[in-house]
Amino acid sequence: MTISRLAAALALAACSLAHAGPTVTVKVIGFNDFHGNLQSPGTFGVNTTVPAAQRPAVGGAEFVAAAVARLKAGNPNHVVVGAGDFIGASPLVSALFFDEPAIESLNQIGLEFNAVGNHEFDKGSAELRRLQNGGCKTTNGLPDPNSCRGLGSGAPGTFDGAKFKWLSANVVETATGRTLLPAYGVKTFNGVKVAFIGMTLKATPSIVTPTGVAGLTFNDEAATVNALVPKLRAQGIESIVVLVHQGGFQSSPNLGDINGCDGNLAVAGGGASDIGKIVEKLDNAVDLVISGHTHAAYNCSAGTVDVRSVAGAVTVTPRPTGLPNKTGRLVPVTSASAFGRVLTDVDLTIDTATRDVVSVAATNRLVDRTDPALIQAVATNPATKNLVDGYAALASPLAGQVIGTITTALPNTANAAGEMPAGSLIADAQLMATQPAGLGGAVAAFMNPGGVRNPGFTGAAYPYALTYGDAFTTQPFGNSLVTMTLTAQQLKDLLEQQFAGCNGQTGQRILQVSNGVKYSWSASAAPCAKIVDLSLTPTDVSVVPPVSAGVAEEIVRAGLVLNPTKTYRVTVNNFLATGGDGFTVLMGGTAVLGGAQDIDALIAYLSSGYKAPAPAYDPADPALKLPRITRLP
Repeated sequence: MTISRLAAALALAACSLAHAGPTVTVKVIGFNDFHGNLQSPGTFGVNTTVPAAQRPAVGGAEFVAAAVARLKAGNPNHVVVGAGDFIGASPLVSALFFDEPAIESLNQIGLEFNAVGNHEFDKGSAELRRLQNGGCKTTNGLPDPNSCRGLGSGAPGTFDGAKFKWLSANVVETATGRTLLPAYGVKTFNGVKVAFIGMTLKATPSIVTPTGVAGLTFNDEAATVNALVPKLRAQGIESIVVLVHQGGFQSSPNLGDINGCDGNLAVAGGGASDIGKIVEKLDNAVDLVISGHTHAAYNCSAGTVDVRSVAGAVTVTPRPTGLPNKTGRLVPVTSASAFGRVLTDVDLTIDTATRDVVSVAATNRLVDRTDPALIQAVATNPATKNLVDGYAALASPLAGQVIGTITTALPNTANAAGEMPAGSLIADAQLMATQPAGLGGAVAAFMNPGGVRNPGFTGAAYPYALTYGDAFTTQPFGNSLVTMTLTAQQLKDLLEQQFAGCNGQTGQRILQVSNGVKYSWSASAAPCAKIVDLSLTPTDVSVVPPVSAGVAEEIVRAGLVLNPTKTYRVTVNNFLATGGDGFTVLMGGTAVLGGAQDIDALIAYLSSGYKAPAPAYDPADPALKLPRITRLP
């Protein structure tokens, strides 16, 4: 639909707008990046000023269902929508059963339309279609025993599939030219049709294993929407909502308020974010954008607030805003964090005569597990809780197995140099799995940071006994290890490709490195010239503590490769080996050898060296040679 510039200004200022005829208000309930989190992902605050001890437990499918039901009860005209990544990279309670539990819980939550995210392609388009349409998973031509448990389907031994519709307007089958899944969905309220266009990010092929997106083309997001506008208007549709799996982050000054839009999501230097670049090309007909992908919470709309903390005093100031479309009009853009922590509550008011949206009022709300009303609602209607508990019981024999002990938290948050405590441990595990000559003869391992999932390796108290479930939460993809030969020059090129602007890289992605690898990089240097020094000390990580197996060797000194043609055996996962995350250098590796799954390597590393009665894994142990990466000015 088209809102006049004057009307838009009034809507942003007052969240309401005078209109000629009667209106209907539609309750749009949105969320994103659920990732099969049937159980609570922990505590979460409305912003970072809330002390950790005061942040409530949030999420969990049964509480998401109760929160959605409460919002629905306030308005009979409602719709529940998603912005993608509702499956994939899931905890064991869902992933062990091929994410069928996630689908069944989302059916009970009442999801209706959902954009396809990049993680929906983790297992390929055929598996995505199975999850949409139903039916049991087969493995090697036989029914898989972990499929069709049917706790949330019509009967045991069945899987009904998704009752909601995945939408993929910009994902096209190369062979047929047709969209993989429907481009949009339409729902009618008091005679007024509202369209929901679903899309994933155009860059999906660069962050998904090639087999997952084989035979598919990912088109420009904004161009796809704009081409659909005339078709929708021909059906009498003037109210258009875009569900897109792409996003941004609030920028400085930022306290991370779930209803903030600090910096209008601009990146460093003031440029538009990834979601901003899409919105700035959108047709003026689009009324609302519900986004995802970054796992960030933001509310760039008439409901935006600026939260500031000065000398301990917190102030909250309303600042109606949005992101500019191609005409300059500010469009409401929202995102609801991830894992079911937050719901976006949107009141979309539509003139029933013109079918135009006349106001958009959006608020992000915590899914608070301490809310007495939600607790009572779960007790009154325990269907979703029973589903979650049932799958948790089925997974518990495997999930509860202790595999090792850690002395302190090893989160997946990076330091200034880009190094993650959890990432270093994982890289060491992959090196150990491929270090023997018969298994690859690796001297180094590299792990992509996006594959080290939240929260890393953490517990309630330390020392903490890590379980298989903990490990799987951090390494849920089932990637296999690949060992290959790279030259010294390729090693430097690989590390240079961590930074935006080098050989097609679009973002900064600092690889996690194994014991024995040390390097420094310059933040101010030009793309493809950031690596200052790189050295390798052969290290045996199969023993505890690890021991050096040779002298340190300089590979790069002052930015120069000392012996460009010398070769080294290195290990990565199959996602990276095929150019994932833009690391195309790895596609030039030679003498490639496949190996174990990443989760198996991780469990073997911890259980063989750090499981009681052996001493716990301690990142302060000098033998681990942490930190391994240095950031220079």
